[in-house]
Amino acid sequence: MQRCVIVGMVFVLAAAGCGQSPQNQEQKQTQQAPSTAQPSTTAQAAKTAEQGAAQAAKGLEQVAKGLEAMAGGSGPGGKPSDPVSFRDLQTFFPDLEGWEKKKPTGERMTAPFAFSQAEVEYEKGESRLTLKIVDSGFNQLLLAPYAMFLQAGYEKETSSGYEKSTTVNGQPGWEKWNTEGKDGELNALVAKRFVMTIEGRNITDVKVLHQVAGKVDVAKLSTLK
Repeated sequence: MQRCVIVGMVFVLAAAGCGQSPQNQEQKQTQQAPSTAQPSTTAQAAKTAEQGAAQAAKGLEQVAKGLEAMAGGSGPGGKPSDPVSFRDLQTFFPDLEGWEKKKPTGERMTAPFAFSQAEVEYEKGESRLTLKIVDSGFNQLLLAPYAMFLQAGYEKETSSGYEKSTTVNGQPGWEKWNTEGKDGELNALVAKRFVMTIEGRNITDVKVLHQVAGKVDVAKLSTLK
Protein backbone atom coordinates (compact mmCIF):
# COMPACT_ATOMS: atom_id res chain seq x y z
CA MET A 1 0.00 0.00 0.00
CA GLN A 2 2.79 2.40 0.89
CA ARG A 3 4.57 1.49 -2.32
CA CYS A 4 1.42 2.28 -4.32
CA VAL A 5 1.10 5.67 -2.68
CA ILE A 6 4.72 6.53 -3.45
CA VAL A 7 4.35 5.43 -7.07
CA GLY A 8 1.17 7.48 -7.36
CA MET A 9 2.88 10.60 -5.99
CA VAL A 10 5.79 10.16 -8.42
CA PHE A 11 3.29 9.86 -11.27
CA VAL A 12 1.44 13.01 -10.22
CA LEU A 13 4.65 15.01 -9.87
CA ALA A 14 5.90 13.77 -13.21
CA ALA A 15 2.59 14.64 -14.83
CA ALA A 16 2.70 18.15 -13.31
CA GLY A 17 6.20 18.67 -14.64
CA CYS A 18 5.24 17.45 -18.08
CA GLY A 19 2.11 19.55 -18.03
CA GLN A 20 4.00 22.88 -17.94
CA SER A 21 4.09 24.75 -21.22
CA PRO A 22 7.46 25.33 -22.96
CA GLN A 23 7.03 29.02 -22.26
CA ASN A 24 6.61 28.47 -18.52
CA GLN A 25 9.57 26.13 -18.43
CA GLU A 26 11.66 28.67 -20.29
CA GLN A 27 10.62 31.43 -17.88
CA LYS A 28 11.48 29.23 -14.93
CA GLN A 29 14.88 28.39 -16.39
CA THR A 30 15.50 32.04 -17.08
CA GLN A 31 14.68 32.95 -13.49
CA GLN A 32 16.90 30.25 -12.11
CA ALA A 33 19.82 30.75 -14.49
CA PRO A 34 22.33 33.42 -13.53
CA SER A 35 22.12 36.61 -15.65
CA THR A 36 25.36 36.42 -17.59
CA ALA A 37 24.30 38.64 -20.57
CA GLN A 38 23.23 41.67 -18.53
CA PRO A 39 26.69 43.17 -17.88
CA SER A 40 27.56 42.88 -21.59
CA THR A 41 24.26 44.45 -22.69
CA THR A 42 24.62 47.28 -20.20
CA ALA A 43 28.16 48.00 -21.32
CA GLN A 44 27.09 48.04 -24.98
CA ALA A 45 24.19 50.42 -24.21
CA ALA A 46 26.52 52.74 -22.31
CA LYS A 47 28.98 52.72 -25.18
CA THR A 48 26.22 53.48 -27.70
CA ALA A 49 24.93 56.35 -25.55
CA GLU A 50 28.43 57.74 -25.24
CA GLN A 51 28.94 57.62 -29.01
CA GLY A 52 25.56 59.32 -29.56
CA ALA A 53 26.44 62.11 -27.15
CA ALA A 54 29.77 62.65 -28.88
CA GLN A 55 28.10 62.84 -32.30
CA ALA A 56 25.49 65.27 -30.98
CA ALA A 57 28.18 67.49 -29.48
CA LYS A 58 30.08 67.45 -32.76
CA GLY A 59 26.92 68.33 -34.67
CA LEU A 60 26.18 71.26 -32.37
CA GLU A 61 29.75 72.47 -32.77
CA GLN A 62 29.41 72.40 -36.57
CA VAL A 63 26.09 74.28 -36.40
CA ALA A 64 27.64 76.90 -34.13
CA LYS A 65 30.54 77.37 -36.52
CA GLY A 66 28.15 77.65 -39.44
CA LEU A 67 26.06 80.28 -37.71
CA GLU A 68 29.18 82.15 -36.69
CA ALA A 69 30.41 82.17 -40.30
CA MET A 70 27.02 83.34 -41.55
CA ALA A 71 26.85 86.07 -38.93
CA GLY A 72 30.28 87.23 -39.98
CA GLY A 73 28.99 88.60 -43.26
CA SER A 74 30.81 91.68 -44.47
CA GLY A 75 30.45 94.55 -46.84
CA PRO A 76 32.88 95.90 -49.41
CA GLY A 77 36.49 95.36 -48.42
CA GLY A 78 35.63 92.38 -46.24
CA LYS A 79 34.69 94.50 -43.23
CA PRO A 80 31.35 94.31 -41.40
CA SER A 81 29.09 97.30 -41.89
CA ASP A 82 27.24 99.02 -39.10
CA PRO A 83 23.54 99.39 -39.88
CA VAL A 84 22.32 102.90 -40.52
CA SER A 85 19.90 104.63 -38.19
CA PHE A 86 16.26 103.60 -38.52
CA ARG A 87 15.49 107.31 -38.83
CA ASP A 88 17.44 107.36 -42.08
CA LEU A 89 15.36 104.44 -43.32
CA GLN A 90 12.15 106.26 -42.46
CA THR A 91 12.99 109.02 -44.95
CA PHE A 92 12.32 106.54 -47.77
CA PHE A 93 8.66 106.09 -46.88
CA PRO A 94 6.67 107.81 -49.64
CA ASP A 95 3.30 109.54 -49.41
CA LEU A 96 0.65 107.58 -51.32
CA GLU A 97 -2.23 109.39 -52.93
CA GLY A 98 -5.54 108.28 -51.47
CA TRP A 99 -3.88 106.48 -48.55
CA GLU A 100 -3.57 107.68 -44.96
CA LYS A 101 0.02 107.37 -43.77
CA LYS A 102 0.45 106.40 -40.12
CA LYS A 103 3.33 107.40 -37.84
CA PRO A 104 6.49 105.44 -38.76
CA THR A 105 8.23 103.25 -36.18
CA GLY A 106 11.75 101.84 -36.03
CA GLU A 107 14.47 100.20 -34.00
CA ARG A 108 18.18 99.43 -34.06
CA MET A 109 19.90 96.52 -32.30
CA THR A 110 23.56 95.63 -31.78
CA ALA A 111 23.30 92.14 -30.22
CA PRO A 112 23.26 89.25 -30.87
CA PHE A 113 23.87 90.79 -34.29
CA ALA A 114 23.49 94.34 -35.52
CA PHE A 115 20.58 95.46 -37.68
CA SER A 116 18.09 98.29 -37.98
CA GLN A 117 14.59 98.48 -39.37
CA ALA A 118 11.81 100.99 -39.96
CA GLU A 119 8.13 100.40 -40.64
CA VAL A 120 5.06 102.39 -41.63
CA GLU A 121 1.40 101.57 -42.27
CA TYR A 122 -1.10 103.00 -44.77
CA GLU A 123 -4.89 102.79 -44.69
CA LYS A 124 -7.60 103.30 -47.28
CA GLY A 125 -11.06 102.11 -46.33
CA GLU A 126 -10.77 98.41 -45.52
CA SER A 127 -7.40 98.08 -47.25
CA ARG A 128 -4.07 98.07 -45.40
CA LEU A 129 -0.46 98.38 -46.51
CA THR A 130 2.70 97.89 -44.49
CA LEU A 131 6.10 99.02 -45.77
CA LYS A 132 9.24 97.86 -43.94
CA ILE A 133 12.92 98.39 -44.71
CA VAL A 134 15.63 96.41 -42.90
CA ASP A 135 19.35 97.16 -42.98
CA SER A 136 21.13 93.82 -42.52
CA GLY A 137 24.61 95.37 -42.47
CA PHE A 138 25.54 92.56 -44.91
CA ASN A 139 24.79 90.03 -42.16
CA GLN A 140 24.30 86.74 -43.97
CA LEU A 141 22.44 85.29 -41.01
CA LEU A 142 19.62 87.70 -41.79
CA LEU A 143 19.80 87.32 -45.56
CA ALA A 144 20.17 83.53 -45.82
CA PRO A 145 16.42 82.76 -45.45
CA TYR A 146 15.72 84.76 -48.62
CA ALA A 147 18.22 82.91 -50.82
CA MET A 148 15.70 80.37 -52.15
CA PHE A 149 13.13 83.02 -53.08
CA LEU A 150 15.71 85.08 -54.97
CA GLN A 151 16.71 82.25 -57.29
CA ALA A 152 15.77 83.04 -60.87
CA GLY A 153 12.79 80.98 -61.97
CA TYR A 154 11.61 80.12 -58.46
CA GLU A 155 7.86 79.56 -58.45
CA LYS A 156 5.32 77.82 -56.24
CA GLU A 157 1.59 77.52 -56.86
CA THR A 158 -1.17 76.28 -54.53
CA SER A 159 -4.94 76.15 -54.58
CA SER A 160 -5.09 79.45 -52.68
CA GLY A 161 -2.37 81.43 -54.46
CA TYR A 162 1.25 81.50 -55.52
CA GLU A 163 4.74 82.82 -54.81
CA LYS A 164 7.54 83.45 -57.27
CA SER A 165 10.78 85.30 -57.84
CA THR A 166 10.42 88.59 -59.69
CA THR A 167 11.94 92.02 -60.22
CA VAL A 168 10.86 94.79 -57.84
CA ASN A 169 11.66 98.34 -58.92
CA GLY A 170 14.73 97.06 -60.74
CA GLN A 171 15.87 94.93 -57.79
CA PRO A 172 15.85 91.14 -57.36
CA GLY A 173 12.89 90.03 -55.28
CA TRP A 174 9.86 87.80 -54.92
CA GLU A 175 6.12 88.14 -54.50
CA LYS A 176 3.34 86.19 -52.81
CA TRP A 177 -0.38 86.39 -53.47
CA ASN A 178 -3.42 84.87 -51.77
CA THR A 179 -6.31 84.84 -54.20
CA GLU A 180 -8.88 83.95 -51.55
CA GLY A 181 -8.07 86.62 -48.99
CA LYS A 182 -6.78 89.23 -51.46
CA ASP A 183 -3.58 89.45 -49.42
CA GLY A 184 -0.13 89.86 -50.90
CA GLU A 185 3.52 90.40 -50.09
CA LEU A 186 6.34 91.90 -52.12
CA ASN A 187 10.04 91.74 -51.18
CA ALA A 188 13.20 93.15 -52.68
CA LEU A 189 16.91 92.92 -51.84
CA VAL A 190 18.56 96.29 -52.46
CA ALA A 191 22.36 96.51 -52.86
CA LYS A 192 22.67 93.02 -51.35
CA ARG A 193 22.05 94.66 -47.98
CA PHE A 194 18.62 96.25 -47.53
CA VAL A 195 15.46 94.14 -47.47
CA MET A 196 12.30 96.01 -48.48
CA THR A 197 8.99 94.31 -47.68
CA ILE A 198 5.53 95.53 -48.67
CA GLU A 199 2.50 93.70 -47.35
CA GLY A 200 -1.06 94.33 -48.50
CA ARG A 201 -4.34 93.18 -46.98
CA ASN A 202 -7.69 93.35 -48.71
CA ILE A 203 -6.25 94.82 -51.90
CA THR A 204 -7.38 94.34 -55.50
CA ASP A 205 -4.17 93.02 -57.01
CA VAL A 206 -0.47 92.45 -56.33
CA LYS A 207 0.17 95.30 -58.78
CA VAL A 208 -0.76 97.65 -55.95
CA LEU A 209 2.33 96.51 -54.09
CA HIS A 210 4.54 97.02 -57.14
CA GLN A 211 3.21 100.56 -57.46
CA VAL A 212 4.23 101.31 -53.87
CA ALA A 213 7.67 99.81 -54.46
CA GLY A 214 8.08 102.05 -57.51
CA LYS A 215 7.77 105.12 -55.29
CA VAL A 216 10.71 104.11 -53.05
CA ASP A 217 14.02 105.65 -54.14
CA VAL A 218 16.02 102.42 -54.16
CA ALA A 219 18.93 104.09 -56.00
CA LYS A 220 19.43 106.44 -53.09
CA LEU A 221 18.79 103.69 -50.56
CA SER A 222 21.60 101.61 -52.02
CA THR A 223 24.10 104.42 -51.36
CA LEU A 224 23.48 104.54 -47.58
CA LYS A 225 26.49 103.63 -45.47
